[in-house]
Amino acid sequence: MTSTYLNYKLISRDITKTLSEKASEKANSREIKYYSDHISEIKSVDDFIGNARIFNFAMQAFGLDDMAYAKGFMRKILAGPPDANGMRLVDRIQDARFREFANAFDFQTHGANTTQRPEARQAPIDSYVRQKLESDAGQQDEGTRLALYFKRQAGTIRSAFGILADKALAEVVRTALGLPPEMAMSNLDAQAALINRKLDIASFKDTEKLDKFIKRFTIMWDQKNDTASTPTLSLFGGSDSGFDTGLLLKLQSIRLGGH
Repeated sequence: MTSTYLNYKLISRDITKTLSEKASEKANSREIKYYSDHISEIKSVDDFIGNARIFNFAMQAFGLDDMAYAKGFMRKILAGPPDANGMRLVDRIQDARFREFANAFDFQTHGANTTQRPEARQAPIDSYVRQKLESDAGQQDEGTRLALYFKRQAGTIRSAFGILADKALAEVVRTALGLPPEMAMSNLDAQAALINRKLDIASFKDTEKLDKFIKRFTIMWDQKNDTASTPTLSLFGGSDSGFDTGLLLKLQSIRLGGH
């Protein structure tokens, strides 16, 4: 049985080739073609949410597939009015994936031309393939999926609260820092303060430091897990959603970049 770090390195060593192979798989190429052929027909938020196949593809592309059922919530993310301070719902949520999703499908700003932009045409396709790669890696070793995911998301992390809003990011950080699982049950402010004491989030912008952190995570992951066991997919989806909607709503009151 290979180590999580070796699995991670084998996949990421030639990531362009790996992604190309994943995109060419029959099931993936079929969904990519449908999205590519039909996204230009989407002219509004109603069109977008109303086309289940397009909407679900986009949600998967941004790692939000376990929130696809929450169409009312996602409508507010895309088209919710600003509050008294001029902030929209998406501006108050720390999780970067919602901001990226809202930016790609920003009908409020670009109207019917939204889906003509590369942010809505090609970028979701690229992200969809990456998500499939990570998901498939997780079928063999969830630690590898977490490492690949953290590598992709690290540059979007603004604060400790952004980590806590995402179960997968939080799992990587707790594991790498050797923090007990019980920490997840403590007060949010206390969790954020502990992470800030033990981790320099700005260091993730340094590729070498980020790679060292991921290697540390994979070593700690293998030490505490039987990597041959069933993957803990609840970190990303399934009945125990990778997104805690209640937590997201609590974090709405926290200013962007806070703490």
